[in-house]
Amino acid sequence: MRPPGIFATFTVNSSSAFAPEYPAMILYIAEKPSLGRAIAEVLPKPHKKGEGYIELGNGDCVTWCIGHLLEQAEPDAYSPEYKQWQLAHLPIIPAEWKLTPRSSAKSQLAVVKRLIKQASSLVHAGDPDREGQLLVDEVISHAKVSASKLASTQRLLISDLNPDAVRRALGQLRSNKEFVPLATSALARSRADWLYGLNMTRAYTLQGRKVGYAGVLSVGRVQTPLLGLVVRRDLDIEHFEPKDHYEVLAHITTDKGESFCAKWQPSEACQPYMDEEGRVLSRRLAETVVSRIGGKPALVEHVSHKDKKQAPPLLYSLSALQIDCAKRFGMSAKEVLDTAQSLYERHKLITYPRSDSRHLPKEQLALVPDVLSAVSANAPELLEGAPSPDLHLVSKAWDDSKVDAHHAIVPTGKRTALSQLNQRERQLYLHIARQYLAQFYPNRLLADTEIQLIIEGGSFIARASVERAPGWRVLFQGRSTEQDEAKEPQETDASQKTPLPALNKGDIARCCHGELLAKQTQPPKHFTDATLLSAMTGIARYVSSPDIKRILKDTDGLGTEATRAGIIELLFKRGFLVRQGKSIVASQAGRGLIASLPEVATTADMTALWERQLSDICQRQLSYKGFMTPLVLELEKLIEQAAASLPTALAGVTAAGPKRSFRGRAGKGKGRAPGASAGRGRKSRSSPSGKVAT
Repeated sequence: MRPPGIFATFTVNSSSAFAPEYPAMILYIAEKPSLGRAIAEVLPKPHKKGEGYIELGNGDCVTWCIGHLLEQAEPDAYSPEYKQWQLAHLPIIPAEWKLTPRSSAKSQLAVVKRLIKQASSLVHAGDPDREGQLLVDEVISHAKVSASKLASTQRLLISDLNPDAVRRALGQLRSNKEFVPLATSALARSRADWLYGLNMTRAYTLQGRKVGYAGVLSVGRVQTPLLGLVVRRDLDIEHFEPKDHYEVLAHITTDKGESFCAKWQPSEACQPYMDEEGRVLSRRLAETVVSRIGGKPALVEHVSHKDKKQAPPLLYSLSALQIDCAKRFGMSAKEVLDTAQSLYERHKLITYPRSDSRHLPKEQLALVPDVLSAVSANAPELLEGAPSPDLHLVSKAWDDSKVDAHHAIVPTGKRTALSQLNQRERQLYLHIARQYLAQFYPNRLLADTEIQLIIEGGSFIARASVERAPGWRVLFQGRSTEQDEAKEPQETDASQKTPLPALNKGDIARCCHGELLAKQTQPPKHFTDATLLSAMTGIARYVSSPDIKRILKDTDGLGTEATRAGIIELLFKRGFLVRQGKSIVASQAGRGLIASLPEVATTADMTALWERQLSDICQRQLSYKGFMTPLVLELEKLIEQAAASLPTALAGVTAAGPKRSFRGRAGKGKGRAPGASAGRGRKSRSSPSGKVAT
């Protein structure tokens, strides 16, 4: 298999001679027009605006892509016979990969190529992620620039579109050669997704027709395991059988008249009457405990006091922001992404939103006064009733070791009237700004107390967690936060928020009476926007293999920050997921598809292995060929397996999603795999992988 030749010339000697035919000119190639305009704004004036570019006052130029200007060629570009879907053609594996201009971007591609040829040097200004790296690299390669120009190309990394931030980034240019592994990883992923999505979609769609299913059975490396997650949750709910279980509370009174409750802790002798999770299943046993403890002395066996500090919640990554906004405002993942993109590109009020980091580099501490001043001016309501932020505090959010291509989403130093924003934009800005402000407040202080008592030989525990100082919580005015959920003790019938009585070991109180609590185990809940996103980011919780679990914990989860919203929306668009109120459930077509596929296609195991290997490519620990060769071998086995069985679970199921032609492009009759549309979660980008679903 041929390695990604578009990067091969990066290895040439950068001292190669080059005699430009045009006067010396630096060309800045941005990922999109808004970024191009932000770069031009801080460069020499006067500006001369052209069609698809801006000429600067010193003769340099800024141009831009419009998302991907190039895309993988259609299957029939490799062979006309691939226009018609047939099992005999599968798997389709190009020997030489071809890129073609996107039909809607041909004129801009011509502009960029012309300027690349005229330029004496290039500055790559794609977004600071692997997709942004590939997007511009593939255009530079397509223009067939000289080896010396390619070797001298510089990389501009911008995460904040405000002028001061852009100027800082321009002063920190790096060699584009440093990012070859990042681009190679992106190229490997896009080609692998094309191979897997196109071939599996064609195979199962063709087999589906044999059992009467008339729709397209779209299969993707990420979308299908996500659908499998929802299907399995739905089935768990349907097949759930509730169990009765019982708890006992002891109502305690001290000799000073103070009252509190303690919860019974069953002993080992009770094990035969308990389930694997420690719940008592015997009502008779619980009733016996209640009858024995009423009016009996309660001996204090142990008392512990623990002061706890709760640090401010970390800053937002895109997924953390999407999860939080789904809980707070009922926003879908796509709505959060689109709104954040508007705050970044249009209003320049936040930094780059497609970030997977929740930390900031320490160099950003120099920006704190300007950012806090802007937030205070833009949203004074955030500070109402709260002390002023302390600029001398440095929270754990500032950590260079946890920042890679991009940092957390934070406010910028721009001042504006929030009345210019729509409701969703204002909600998101306030949410992001509050999280940033919290970094400049002290830790929240809690006092945890636990009292262990013995009543009639049985063990009982009372717990309380009391706030001593609110710290950063003053900004949230009673709102619960992700940090609360992660660090506060889970409330039970025996825990309370008010202080427990001051007791010491050996003290004797009295159990006034016992109380029997009859409960039932609850089925898992259907996924919602928030919990489905949370499942994607924490997909390791849903796998059983220790090795796969470990890999997934070390990766970003299922999908990436930039793609998760689009993948979820794609499954709705294709009719595999539907909404029932706030719940997200699988349709009959979605269930039938998961039942028809091999397990490897419906779980996160394969994508976990891919992500580990793609990360290895970024770290120069694996080659492109080392990733693609075993992948192709596995794909061949999967296609053989598809051809050998029929998806009987789809017999009689009405086709989901839009009606499409099997012989041509989706709705156009020209050969595109309809089950392979992009779903990348990004309007400005067309997939580089032939519009293949991840």
